Amino acid sequence: MENNLIFNNRLRMWRAEKRITQEALADMVGVSRQTISSIENLQFCPSAKLALLICVALDKKFEDVFYFE
Repeated sequence: MENNLIFNNRLRMWRAEKRITQEALADMVGVSRQTISSIENLQFCPSAKLALLICVALDKKFEDVFYFE
C-alpha cells in the first residue's frame, strides 16, 4: 500500500491575515526569509520545533497551520 501524504500548510494565509511579512516572521522564529518562503511553497518541511515556533508566532494551533492531505 502506497502512502502519498503531503505535509501542507496555511502559513501564507495566516501570515497575511496577521499582516506579518516573511522577513518579520523569520526574525520572530530565528530563520531566514528564504526558509519561510520555502515552507510556504512546500519546498522545505520544517522541523517540529520550527513548526511549533511558527504557530506560537502566529498565535494559531498547530493543526490550523499544518496538515496532511
